[in-house]
Amino acid sequence: MRDLLSTWLRDSRATRWGLAGLAAAIGLGAIALGAYSWYGAQESRGRLALAAAADLAQHAASPGAAPDARDKAIRALDAVLADHPRFSGAPEAAYRLGNLRYDGAQYGPARGAYEIAIGKGATGTLRSLAALGIAYSWEAEKDHGKAQTAFQAALAGLSPKDFLYEEGLLGLARVQEFGGNAAAARETYARLLKERPDTRRADDIRSRLASLQSLPK
Repeated sequence: MRDLLSTWLRDSRATRWGLAGLAAAIGLGAIALGAYSWYGAQESRGRLALAAAADLAQHAASPGAAPDARDKAIRALDAVLADHPRFSGAPEAAYRLGNLRYDGAQYGPARGAYEIAIGKGATGTLRSLAALGIAYSWEAEKDHGKAQTAFQAALAGLSPKDFLYEEGLLGLARVQEFGGNAAAARETYARLLKERPDTRRADDIRSRLASLQSLPK
């Protein structure tokens, strides 16, 4: 009888532990499923909000748009970032916000939005566009030194085969030229012609280069 009781207790204990483990696994599975469902719902709401804001931004850029169209689009994109901070489309929302602020000559806020796009994980072309946006905002403010640094940073992630490479290198040469660094501008224009010999801007670049070469070195 004692052996039977011991066996029963061991079996009962093993069963309880098994049931406890099963319950824990089910609980963890339910939590994971709930988190996945919550994330999916958040993503869906974020996509809808971004789509609506993007429509407003496109309308604001169209001819004949109402005077307050840009402000409405800016508020909508600000709301996307505020209401959906973990949304995977947040980098795109921030980049679009930067463009709207740049178009409105709000260069500091535009730069901040481009930095948010990069900080939230923008990759590939979107990251390069945001990095160039930062450089353009410094150039628009005529801070040629910071613009040069920003163009160099944007170029660091590009190769001559990238379609944005020419834009970045041309911007770098431009801020070097107008920032008073003629020698560096000459080198950059020459580099551009060497690395992109088929550029459609070759005549303009040669003209700028000839103008700079006529200056005292």
